[in-house]
Amino acid sequence: MVTPVYFAPVKIATSYNHLSDRQLADQYFTSGEQPLLATLFSRYRDLMFGLCYKYLKDADLAADACNDIYIELVGKLRKHKVEYPKSWLYSLVRNHCLMKLRKEKQMPVDNYAENFMQSEEGWHPNNEVQEKEAKLNALENCISKLKKDQQQAVELFYLQEKCYNEIAEITGLDWNVIRSQIQNGRRNLKICMENHESK
Repeated sequence: MVTPVYFAPVKIATSYNHLSDRQLADQYFTSGEQPLLATLFSRYRDLMFGLCYKYLKDADLAADACNDIYIELVGKLRKHKVEYPKSWLYSLVRNHCLMKLRKEKQMPVDNYAENFMQSEEGWHPNNEVQEKEAKLNALENCISKLKKDQQQAVELFYLQEKCYNEIAEITGLDWNVIRSQIQNGRRNLKICMENHESK
């Protein structure tokens, strides 16, 4: 198990723990008080680290990315009102990592070992990143087309890795209703993605 190592940017004020993600984002947008942002960041930093690690394949790079993302949030959340902070953070982290990968791939050809250049694909190091980005964009687009209840259930279960009981606490819905929403959402996502790939 990889242990994330990154800074705690600002001391978290326990008085803000009762606020929802939306309230934290809204109040930070208005006031710019760092403890508000730190509280929001702390709720998702392990998930953000996990997502960064998934893309970057290196614990130190993932930790650095989390630090960079916090700094990015300082400005972005003062300029944009965010309605769904969890989903917005996921997209921000994903895009940050993709940009980092793309930048690293834009190295002079001379820096690559000769055996890396044995196929045409080796001459286009951005292909893999672009393909992954295209699939993620398609997935986001398909999620946005789901019914609101299915969209929320899918995002909480798959993107934020919440269990059924946690989703029930967040939404106030019955466990069986949540299971149905996730199953229907997954089925509709599969259909949407298959249609996208067939184009």
